[in-house]
Order: sequence, then C-alpha cells, then structure tokens
Amino acid sequence: MTETIESNPELDVEIPEGDQDAFYLARMRHSTAHLMAEAVAELFPEAKFAIGPAIKDGFYYDLDLPRALTPDDLATIEASMKRHQKAKEPFVRNEVSRDEALELFADNPYKVEIINELPADETISTYRQGDFLDLCRGPHVPDTGRTGKFKLQSVAGAYWRGDEKRPMLQRIYGTAWFTQKELDDHLARLEEAQARDHRRLGRELDLFSVSDEIGAGLILWHPNGAMVRYLVEQFEQQEQLKRGYQLVYTPHIASEKIYQTSGHLQTYKENMYAPITIDEVNYYLKPMNCPGHIMIYKNQVHSYRDLPIRLAELGTVYRYERSGTLHGMLRVRGFTQDDSHIFCTEEQVGDEVEGVIRLAEYMADIFGYQFKAYLATRPEKWIGDEDNWDRATATLQAALDRRNLPWKIDEGGGAFYGPKIDIKWVDALGREWTGPTIQVDFNLPERFDVNYIGEDGDRHRVAMIHRTLLGSMERFVGGLVEHYAGAFPAWLAPTQAVVVPITDDQVPFAREVERQLKDAGMRVDLDESSNRMQAKIRTAQLRKIPYMLVIGKREAEAGAVAVRLRSGEDLGATPVADFLAMATAVIDSRSLSLTEPRVAIDLDGRTPIVTESPAIGSTL
Repeated sequence: MTETIESNPELDVEIPEGDQDAFYLARMRHSTAHLMAEAVAELFPEAKFAIGPAIKDGFYYDLDLPRALTPDDLATIEASMKRHQKAKEPFVRNEVSRDEALELFADNPYKVEIINELPADETISTYRQGDFLDLCRGPHVPDTGRTGKFKLQSVAGAYWRGDEKRPMLQRIYGTAWFTQKELDDHLARLEEAQARDHRRLGRELDLFSVSDEIGAGLILWHPNGAMVRYLVEQFEQQEQLKRGYQLVYTPHIASEKIYQTSGHLQTYKENMYAPITIDEVNYYLKPMNCPGHIMIYKNQVHSYRDLPIRLAELGTVYRYERSGTLHGMLRVRGFTQDDSHIFCTEEQVGDEVEGVIRLAEYMADIFGYQFKAYLATRPEKWIGDEDNWDRATATLQAALDRRNLPWKIDEGGGAFYGPKIDIKWVDALGREWTGPTIQVDFNLPERFDVNYIGEDGDRHRVAMIHRTLLGSMERFVGGLVEHYAGAFPAWLAPTQAVVVPITDDQVPFAREVERQLKDAGMRVDLDESSNRMQAKIRTAQLRKIPYMLVIGKREAEAGAVAVRLRSGEDLGATPVADFLAMATAVIDSRSLSLTEPRVAIDLDGRTPIVTESPAIGSTL
C-alpha cells in the first residue's frame, strides 16, 4: 500500500505503508514548500499561489507572478526562507467551511477552483505560518524551524493542471533534507548527473540532434550515435536469433480497422496521431507493433507442434507526447522499439516468461546495469475478462518467483490489455530507467480470434506475450550515454583507437599500424594533424576514445605503440600484436574493462539484483 497523489496531493510521492522516515521526509519537504511560498509572498505581495507539493527529492510551488523570476530572485527568496526558519513560526491548522474558504481565497482563482472541486463531505483546512495563509490538507512539521536543510534549484514553466490551454505559471523547484550532509550529497549527485546529461554529451560527442525544421521529439542520428545504435541492435538481434526468435517487419501505417479490433481507438487514441485518409479509409501511424505481428501469425494455420512462435521486430512507432514533456532522446514522439510477440499455449506461458527474464538478466550483465523488477497490475482503463487478468497476473508472479527475483507491486501500472513485468535498469548514479517489459495477454487473442490446432484436432485460443527487451533505441542509447558518462565500452565506442604519431617521421609506421588494426576489425582514426602530441591526446580524451596509441622514434623502430587509456593510465610501449590481442579480447567479449576480457557468468547461479549503487564518479 502506498500514499500517492490520489490520496494526498500535498505529498506527491509514494510513501510505503509503515515507512515513517519517508513520511516524515515528505512532510518536512511539503512544509518547506510553504516556507518558500511565504518568502515569495514577501517579495511579490500580489502573487497568486497554485499548488506546492512534496515530490521525490524535494518540492515545488506553482506561482502566478507579475514578472519572470531571475537567479537573483531565488537567492533573495532563499535568504528570506532562512530568516523565517530561524524564527520558528508555528504551522497552525484551522478547519473552515466551504463558504469561509471561498471568501478567504476569493482573489485567487486557482484556490477557488480547487475548493469548488472538493467533495461535499471533505474537511477543508488552512495552514498559517507567520503572515502567510494557505489552503492545505497538510500535514506539516510543528514549526518552520524544523524544515531541515534546503536549496532552491531552478525555475520552470508549468501549465495550470498540466493543460496547454490553461495559464502558464512559474514553478520553483527546491530540495530539502534532514541534514547538511544529505543535502550536500544530493547536490553532488545532481552535479554528476548534469555532467552525464546525454543532451550535452550528445552535442560534444556528435551523437544526435533535434531539428526544428524536422520537428520536436524526432531524433536525427549522427554517424557516431548511429554506430552505437547499430552495434546495440546487431548484438540484440544475434542473441534473439540464438534463442529461436524470427525477425519480421511491419508497415509504419495501418488502417483504422485494425485499431478498432485491437481496442487502441477506444483506449489509446489520445496517444495516437490524427489519421491520414487514403481512398476514403483512415490510416494511422502505428503506436505499437502488436497488431501487425498478429496478422503475420494468422496468415497461416498453426499446430501446437509449431508453438511457441517468437516474432521480433525493430519497429518504429509514433506516440503523441506534449511538447513540454519532450526530453532529448529519453522522451520522443517517434522511436524504434525492440518489440517481440510470443504466441504459445497457456501451458507454455510460464516457461516463455522465465526465458525472457533470463535474457533480460543477460542484457543487464552485458551493459553493466543492475536492475529492479515490478509486477504491474490492472489499470483503470482495461479490456477483456477479469479471470484472464487474474490468471495472467498469477503467471507473471510465478515466473518472477522461480527466478528468485525480489519484486514490488506497481498497482494499476499494467497495459490496457494485460498485466506486465517491468524491469528497471539501475544506472551508475542509482537512477531507474525503463527497461524490459513482459506482458501476458489473453485479451487480444480473443479480439482477433487467434488460435492454434491442438493435439485433439480442435482449435484452441493462443496465449500471447508482448515483450520489449531494451525498450526504444532512442531511450536506451540516451540512457547508456548517461550510464557510461559518454565513455562507451570499447565494443560500443564509435572510434575505438586513435593512432598518434609524434612527428611526421613516424607517419608511415602509424599508417601501417592503422591498417593492421582495421584489418583486425577495429574502428580506428589516424591523427596526422600538425598539433602537438599532448593536444592530440587531449582531443582523443575529449572524444572519449578508449585507446590512444602514441608512436615516437623508439616505438617505430621497435614495431610498438605506447598505449594510453582515455582515463589517463599509461600502459607503456607494447608490440602492436600484443596490443591487438588485448584489445580484440576485450572487444569480442564485450567487456566493461579496457584491459581485461569479460569473464562469462552463469546467470542461473547469480541474481543480479540491486544492493548498492556504484560510487558517484566511478568509471565503468
């Protein structure tokens, strides 16, 4: 059980039942939001206050102000907050009638709207500290002196109620913690996260861009980023083929008929783009690949002996996202998803789900992620039979338990057609990223009449498993950039080595080294520029190239290279053949180390579950 925004909008953060520390922290942060509002009211007496909840890691308040805030304003507000904190002003609760509340906040249209929407039987309360009065459910700390250590962080625009047609407000974000050390540690994490931001690194490493002329939320993959994506996709496709998947492709558009049958037009239309009319028939950009895979399966009759059938596609889909939610490669409008749909008997579902989990564990190991598992249950909007939902949920839970994986419930987080397992990658900063999803679906087979011929010669309804492994290529590669801080493992690096001759005299041998490395399959650059050696090395380090092979007079005479790693470590002079042996072993094993090949791990003897996040600033 959790307390979320539905039960208390003032604490817009999950609070596990019985977790008193989480509750006290959320309460303190919400109180700090009121402390901030009090300081804003001093600076702008005409301000209109909307909402100010506690959120994960902090708080915010949405404000209607007479002018745009500046960084100097944040400093002024923060100083005022500290004065009121030192004064230890009590938070005083008062219960009022609806009419009293409307009178108290008559000049604030946002509070009036909230009051008018409250259920008739709900108790209405206000809180006052000092001269500041606010409409609020609470709870709060006893006085402003207990609002902890805080820092105002940024200002952003926010539509009232998240509606683009409503007024644009200014949102001040802040963070608050019980102790100065916790605050300092959090700010250090944010600084590290900023240094790893995939949008900044994407520009610096020339990985991708977004063009206004093309459109927001649509990614242009540059050669460096495209190489990373290509290597990820090729690796994943090879692993799927080893496990009995068959590759398919489906069109980018489809007739509305298919989406009427699938239920997308009833339950998902707000996420789909407007139709294109062709020969008086409406066609939609596909939001998902599953209807096409169903049609491929149904193109011929299948026996129980054919099952399971595993169809896999790197399929590009299109889903509407509001412009304010778009975020680099992580939140886009068009993306390529590694979709797979497994058609099997109901008896085979458990083994198939477990096989997908095992593959997800392998992927986590390869890319250096830890992970967490969630079981997402029936959402508010759903289709199908309740008994089917219960059976599917039980099957997913049993598969998790057989893999001995700890998991948590994500109440109402399932797809509209079935429950699912969500596996979240946990990166080098301890942040969770959307990873594999596994959905058992007994509903679409009913809607599409998807069957197989059983051992008894009769038709039986097929069970269907929807599966993504890495998710969208855009989000996965963007996440990898931040996970590795742009320093990709050697097997994924767009350029794996740069050859650096110190003078022109070493250029002929440098070209021979370049040829040998390319013949061995490495991606290599030769820096023949007139820059000094240290400048060449610095450039390679900024490009985060794994290996720098410096060639001076002695190295050329000895048939060797002086190997430097992007970390600055100097491995010294090494015969070219020895370097190639080391580098190819690292690359071929997809190692996370630059000097040691990967040691194979039997995942059945290992449970890669999060226990502790890697240290901030650690290098994979």
